[in-house]
Amino acid sequence: MSTSPSIRASDRAADPARPSDGRASAGARAPVTGLDIGGIRLSNRLLLAPMAGVTDRPFRSLCRRLGAGMAVSEMLSANPALSGSRKSRERADHRDEPGPIAVQIAGANPQWLADAARANVDQGAELIDINLGCPAKKVCRAAAGSALLRDEPLVARILEAVVAAVPVPVTLKTRTGWSPHTRNLPRIARIAREAGIAMLAVHGRTRACGYGGSAEFDSLRALRAEAGLPAEFPLVANGDIDSPERAAQVLAYTGADGLMIGRAAQGRPWLFRAIDHYLATGEHLPPPSSHWICTTLISHLEELYRFYGTARGVRIARKHIGWYLRATATPDQGRRPVHNSPRASGGNAAQAADEHPAPPDALHTRQIHLDRINRVETPEQQTRLVRALFEEAADLEDAA
Repeated sequence: MSTSPSIRASDRAADPARPSDGRASAGARAPVTGLDIGGIRLSNRLLLAPMAGVTDRPFRSLCRRLGAGMAVSEMLSANPALSGSRKSRERADHRDEPGPIAVQIAGANPQWLADAARANVDQGAELIDINLGCPAKKVCRAAAGSALLRDEPLVARILEAVVAAVPVPVTLKTRTGWSPHTRNLPRIARIAREAGIAMLAVHGRTRACGYGGSAEFDSLRALRAEAGLPAEFPLVANGDIDSPERAAQVLAYTGADGLMIGRAAQGRPWLFRAIDHYLATGEHLPPPSSHWICTTLISHLEELYRFYGTARGVRIARKHIGWYLRATATPDQGRRPVHNSPRASGGNAAQAADEHPAPPDALHTRQIHLDRINRVETPEQQTRLVRALFEEAADLEDAA
């Protein structure tokens, strides 16, 4: 199996379904179909990836409204000692959320994971996802997440226990291996299939890669043949899918059945709608206006205030504001690699926005607004400053 870090130039030349100019040809466009996961039929093939500190109920609901076929919850620890914590209660809150309700669980104890799966199904989960990909040190120190990739027999016991515990589909999100020298994705895929896993999502990096460099898709492209997976077993590609063109390229190159989008949706929840339209038509939707983005962001902030309470909501909102500003500061609506975006669980508006600076003539004004946004303590102050910032951008659009 090739271990190249990305879709290689030589593969582009050899693969007529993946044009070298970065645009999807008629042959590369995916048919407009949904994705079937263990009998659950999604409206399309686009999934919001679970991200700690990001994919809470307000963000999941927003992404569903803007085109995601399914949104997976933040990772829930299977440790029973943590089940009553505020974090666990919030992550398990799916009130008024559009279905299917998908919950990701993490841990290294098969019985704990089976119990956690049952508990979440009892609370309304319609799909259980098992985390085999989180590279965070605190997760791997507990032998969970991507650390499990080094213990294939334990992976088999976990998957078998969870599948046997619940009557709903169980899926698996994984990486290509622990390190570039120990990739074991085909063996993990065979274990998953034999255990009754209903779908496999593959992030095209190893645990050692973290989120650095570029995701590679050679591993996924070869997986069905190498692991002996039947054509009906759904495979989902994940990693650096940050534009409609990239989505079409990855589908055509890998033969994947669906796409899972994570960091690229931070501050751009409309990305799902844009990708869905492009895959169906080969054409781009018009970029959203500053007025529309401002309205969407304000609505998102109001949901955060309601969900977390005003004090915590204001603090949590800061990183989202920064991500929205990053997207609007990029002329092509953010179609840049996002390998070095701020950690999903932290950051503020300035940290989230500073990697894609605005043009020099707008930088000073924007920085003043960001500093103010990061100091205010009430929703009224925060939303007023956000409106002022986007009104400036809208005035510039109108003048142009």
